[in-house]
Amino acid sequence: MQKVALVIREDFQVMSLAALSAFEFANRAAGEPLYDIHVLSEHGGPIASSLVASVHTEAFSNAAFDTVLVAGAMDRSATPPGVVAFLREIEPRVRRMAALCVGAFALAEAGLLSGRRATVHWRRAAELRSDYPQVKVEEDRIFIVDGKIWTSAGMTAALDLTLGMVEKDFGAALARSVAQSLVLYHRRAGGQSQHSQMVALNPTSNRVQQALDYARRNLRKDLRTEDLANAACLSPRQFSRVFRTETGSSPAKAIENLRLESARMLVEQGRHSLDTIATETGFGDRDRMRRAFMRAFGQSPQSLRSAAQTLEEPLPG
Repeated sequence: MQKVALVIREDFQVMSLAALSAFEFANRAAGEPLYDIHVLSEHGGPIASSLVASVHTEAFSNAAFDTVLVAGAMDRSATPPGVVAFLREIEPRVRRMAALCVGAFALAEAGLLSGRRATVHWRRAAELRSDYPQVKVEEDRIFIVDGKIWTSAGMTAALDLTLGMVEKDFGAALARSVAQSLVLYHRRAGGQSQHSQMVALNPTSNRVQQALDYARRNLRKDLRTEDLANAACLSPRQFSRVFRTETGSSPAKAIENLRLESARMLVEQGRHSLDTIATETGFGDRDRMRRAFMRAFGQSPQSLRSAAQTLEEPLPG
């Protein structure tokens, strides 16, 4: 049986507790105790959450754990020194550690994210990158696994992370059963975007919005900056300047992200061949699309399709 601990502090985000449900329901689905679940704090006893309830905790000790999860605090104050010291001390003795949302700051303060890829809630990504430049922050991910360290985006993404752990430990069938028990559509793959590219770009002018709408309707075409500028009724030079000012992205990068978002949705739906999807979303051929997927998601289109289909298969009986 694997021993799992969630480390919390005062004002911890109450949804962090939901992440433990994946382990709880894995025990139920398996009909045996696969996971022994604990909640820890520096001194033990009741710890107030960000909402109303307090949670009873065990004090830090020399107990052995397989997996340690770290929750963050809503006020984003510095992690207590005792928590930082505990994380540093226990890290060599555990198989894996994970940060749930802003718990990433605690791991960063402990020096455990240095040189590693990590994600966090998109609203906190710039802060994490600025405060800890040695961390390779990738804000547009649901969760990231780098060696023994797992990190997740905000809120419900923590449950995606723990479902991913269940799948890693005991296979896709059990993870699918847990997802169904929790009434989740399916476990989102770690590389999935935290939010829509169209929403993320968030232009402030109608002209740039018109260009993006045009691009979304015409992804199949070989879209050039000149085409988008024409849709916006601006010169190419003026359009590029205005586009970057309003969205923080170049037109070329925005188009690639829109193509990736559209292609990923079609890949996971599984209704069209990869060749057809590559053509319809403007990648031209499946090899070019595959390279773009590997850069963006760390997985090939076929791997993402297989994962989506496996998790959506009905359980026997």
